[in-house]
Amino acid sequence: MPVDTSSTSQKPTRRDQLLDAAAELFARFGFHGVGIDDIGAAVGISGPALYRHFRGKDAMLAELLTGISDKLLEGGRTRVAAAPSGPEALRALVRWQVEFALTNPALITVHMRDLDSLADTDRHRVREAQRGYVEVWVTTLRTTRDDLDAPTARATAHAVIGLINSTPYSAHLAPDAMAALLERMALAAAAPGGP
Repeated sequence: MPVDTSSTSQKPTRRDQLLDAAAELFARFGFHGVGIDDIGAAVGISGPALYRHFRGKDAMLAELLTGISDKLLEGGRTRVAAAPSGPEALRALVRWQVEFALTNPALITVHMRDLDSLADTDRHRVREAQRGYVEVWVTTLRTTRDDLDAPTARATAHAVIGLINSTPYSAHLAPDAMAALLERMALAAAAPGGP
């Protein structure tokens, strides 16, 4: 999972650099279109040197997708728990998803295209974390909107997350402007009339 070092002075580790490079390359060429030599070259090492950090590119894909799924779930739970009200929790979830989408477009692409390349156990783990994350949204939506039953709230959550995750294909604005636009659109879709 790529490490956000923008808010700290911590330099990314070689492992972090390899994961970032793999995410970008997998997004551009697909998991099966990238070899270990390509990933190594992207960070200035030989392909076989990658094995000091990972079992192989399968392990890298698993760490990228399970890591980000776990991060989304934990971040969503944390933000909802810290929110003073349902409407604030919904706003926090939307901001969290927008932040993720704008800072991880490669991972969104990799997830959509290469999830099926994961081993069954890793794919199951990703799906479980995703279901948990959607349920955080469902609970939050239902505390914000009395008119939603669980299936409708689940469909709404998927639609709003999908809208936000379209960013790798639609980010034609500066990041701040794109974030504001996505937040407005997502909140309008999730809670018509305002949360």
